[in-house]
Parts: sequence; C-alpha cells; structure tokens
Amino acid sequence: MRSTSSTYRKPRSANRASAKTAAAALAAALALSLTACGGDDDKSSDTGATGGKETGTSLTLPKLNGQSLQVAAVWSGEEQANFKKVLAEFEKRTGAKVTFVPAQDPIVNFLGSKVAGGQPPDIAMLPQPGAIKQAVDKKWAKPLGTEAKAELAKNYSQGWQDIGKIGDTQYGVYYKAANKSLIWYNAKVFENAGATEPKTWDELLTTAQTVYDSGVTPFSVGGAEGWTLTDWFENIYLSQAGPEKYDQLAKHEIKWTDPSVKDALTTLAQVWGKKDYVAGGAKGALQTDFPASVTQTFTGGDQPKAAMVYEGDFAQVNIQTAKAKVGTDAKVFPFPKVGDTAPVVSGGDAAVILKDSKAAQALATFLASPDAATIQAKLGGYLSPNKSVDISVYPNPVQQKIAKALIESGDDFRFDMSDQAPQAFGGTPGKGEWKALQDFLTNPKDIAGTQAKLEADAAAAYGN
Repeated sequence: MRSTSSTYRKPRSANRASAKTAAAALAAALALSLTACGGDDDKSSDTGATGGKETGTSLTLPKLNGQSLQVAAVWSGEEQANFKKVLAEFEKRTGAKVTFVPAQDPIVNFLGSKVAGGQPPDIAMLPQPGAIKQAVDKKWAKPLGTEAKAELAKNYSQGWQDIGKIGDTQYGVYYKAANKSLIWYNAKVFENAGATEPKTWDELLTTAQTVYDSGVTPFSVGGAEGWTLTDWFENIYLSQAGPEKYDQLAKHEIKWTDPSVKDALTTLAQVWGKKDYVAGGAKGALQTDFPASVTQTFTGGDQPKAAMVYEGDFAQVNIQTAKAKVGTDAKVFPFPKVGDTAPVVSGGDAAVILKDSKAAQALATFLASPDAATIQAKLGGYLSPNKSVDISVYPNPVQQKIAKALIESGDDFRFDMSDQAPQAFGGTPGKGEWKALQDFLTNPKDIAGTQAKLEADAAAAYGN
C-alpha cells in the first residue's frame, strides 16, 4: 500500500514467522469460496447517545456529550463512506461529534502541516508501521490508555499488537487489515475462454495466454499509483526468495542488487513485458489508478478491458461500484506460488492518537473492539485483524473465507514490504520504489538498471 517514515526501524512483529501456514490456509479457504451472494446493508445497532454499554454490544463507552473529535485518513469513496458509519455509531453511543478529515498521501507529510499549524487531528489512521515510528519520534503520537490496551489484548493476536508498538509502548490499533495476495477475475471471461484458476506462476502464464487467445487482454494494472506495483513485486519475491530473504530486504540487510531481486524482476517481466498482456500497454497502465484498474475488469460485458486484476480483498468495494457481484461475476484465487509456497502479504491501517483526551482514548478503544469492526465488515471491502469479529457478518462467502484465513493464520504472515520501508523509498509518489517500478513497467528489459536505481534510492533512504 502506502509507506513509511525515513526513520523507520522494523518493529517486533509477526514478520518473523513462517508464511507457510497462512498460505496453506488461504489457498484451502479460497478453493471453497467461488460462489457467493451479494453484500448486506449496514445493520449497526440502534443505540442512544447517552454512553454506556448498549444491548448487543461488547463494550462500555463513556458519556462524551459536547466533545468533538477529528479523525484523519487517506480513505476516499466507498471506503471513507463506510468508515463514517462506524464513526456515526460511536457518536450515537457517546454523544460526541466526530469529523472525518480527508488526508493526502503521504499522510505523514499531511499531518506535519497540520501539526505545524497547531491543528492536528485527534486520531490519524496510519497505513504503515514506519509512519507510527515517525509520529512517535516527532512526539506527535500518544500512548494508548489502559482500556484500549485491554481491548487489544482481548481481540488481537500478539503479532498484530506488536506491529502497533514502538519499543514496549503500544501506540497503534490496527483497525483495518488487508490480504494482499489475491487475483480477482471476470468469471464470464474465464468461462468463455475455457480458462481455469492457476495455482502456480507457470499456470498463471498459461491461463493468461488462454484468455488472450479468446480476445481479451489478460491483466489490468493500476500503474498510476506505484503502491500497486510494489505489491506485485512483493508477492513474487516472498514466494520465490522465501520469508528470510523477504525480511532481510525489508530491513535493507541485503541490497536490491542481490540476485534474488533480479530473479523476482525477471519473473515479473513475464507479465509486464509480454506484448498486449496489460490493458492499455505500459502507457495506459501508468494512466490507470487503482479503482479504475478494478472497475474496467468488471465492466464492458463479455469484452472488458481485462480479465484479471491483482490486489487485496479491499478491491471488493470497487467491484461493487462496477455493479458486479463478488462470487458470481467476480471470483478470486490466491496469488500463485512462484517458489515452494504461495505468498501471504498483509497490510493495514492503525489508529494512532495525536491529541490525548478521554474522547480520543474512547474512540481508540472502540476501534479495537468487535463492535466497530463488525459495522464495516458487514459493508464489504474491509477486513479486520480483530479475532473477536464473527466471521458470519462478512457479506459473502468469499469475504468470509478470506477473513477466516487471515485470523487462522495468527502470526504467520508478512507485512507489506514497502510499508516497512522509509517513506522516501517505499511510499512517496514519483520517487523511490514506486517510481523505479513504474519505470520498470515501461521498460521490463532493464532489470540491471532497475536494480541499481532501487539500491541507490534504498541506500539513501535507509542511511546504510
């Protein structure tokens, strides 16, 4: 997704664990999940504004009548609208007034301008571990209180708690997770082409050729936003090079000129460098943002602009925008294994308090509860790392299986590599990894040049 601070130091996290269990769980779960119904409407509980614990909820909240909060996040469109429903529930239960503040990427820069102006939001949703580290280093972030930490301990695996820690202090509540090892496909196109779901990279290439021969471009790529390109690379690299190398590259303990990076780029070029495999070619892909990359896969009847689009579970929001039904019109398979095991790459957004108050602590506690996550889970396009959320509340069997696989994987996953990198390298439009991979999309033959550029930018950003 998006990325991190220039002062990043990798936190104690689940990244040290093997990805094999999660990969197996995800592959098995998704193999059973290819028929589904449409999404449910929001059925958040009917509660009052007097505070306290309401019927059908798990959490007691204080009375906050007359108090105001601001919550900043980079979310837009349906994602923002759905989160506002969660905030509305908090308002009803406490009497507080909560305002959503749209932020821009990179959010740390956005927050810096707010802090400098003396108007930071009360809570920011930070999409990288390193962004939390930077907020702490700049003395913006405030530690979570006893109630929020208790809610985290009750509802989250240790790995998800640790990702929100700096040292031994808990700062972040990972409210939203992402399973970023999925490829969505247009079911009608596959049916017409006689294509089947691949389990390996070689099978993916065969499937792509089958689709191409039927007259439909195989892949849609949202190259206008560099984070989508880093996600392609990370899944290939994790599966091909393995978890240990992944962790080393994430910390820049090995260089981007390492042969393992060459191997991953060579593999990636088998898709990006194949003539007419990417909708609009490289030029078109670089003008296509992520939402459009999804919607163009599921519009156009039997002749969409592409048959497949790679991205996480959150693509369901955009699939719904295209008026396609998940599990019927839009189906999904795990990112195929390139090496010994299929990859499981996760991302997430953490709530971090910037202005400490009773109201801010209450909202952080609410976001750590199943009460909050359940509201957004019902709406689709959302995945919670909260293990106390009932899997049945997700709106279709596909989403339920994805959520179940994430929870059952426990700490056996890898966090998005670019989200662990310094912001200057892994999370800034037009710079670092985003720009290098956009250039590579344009010229997939320049593997050595891409590696050299990646290493030069990484060395400057990490300082080593």
